[in-house]
Amino acid sequence: MPETYILDKDGNQANAAEVTMPSDRHFRGAWSLSGTVISEDMAKAKEIFRDKIREVRKPLLDEEDVVYMKAMEVNDATAKAASVAKKISLRDAPAASAIDSAGDVASLKTAWDADLLGTSPYA
Repeated sequence: MPETYILDKDGNQANAAEVTMPSDRHFRGAWSLSGTVISEDMAKAKEIFRDKIREVRKPLLDEEDVVYMKAMEVNDATAKAASVAKKISLRDAPAASAIDSAGDVASLKTAWDADLLGTSPYA
């Protein structure tokens, strides 16, 4: 039977049968190999998390642009202000303090703002 190898974020490889690896594969791109133990590089995991936020927020920002334009057409100041506030929140989402303060993958996953971004891809 052929051996299966795992590559970490730096290109290091190890035989999958011989390593201890995280059970959570959401941040596989942040795996770091040290001997026969794979752990998550939290700086890289946070970068992956922020990139996922950016991916998810793009269509949300596009939708909010439509909401704003409709509010502008009818000169609804309240709707325009609400739309602007939501767009600011979406733009600020990757800079959330909960992301910076996360010390492990479990706490990083809880930093997802479901009220703003919708269902977490890490659930």
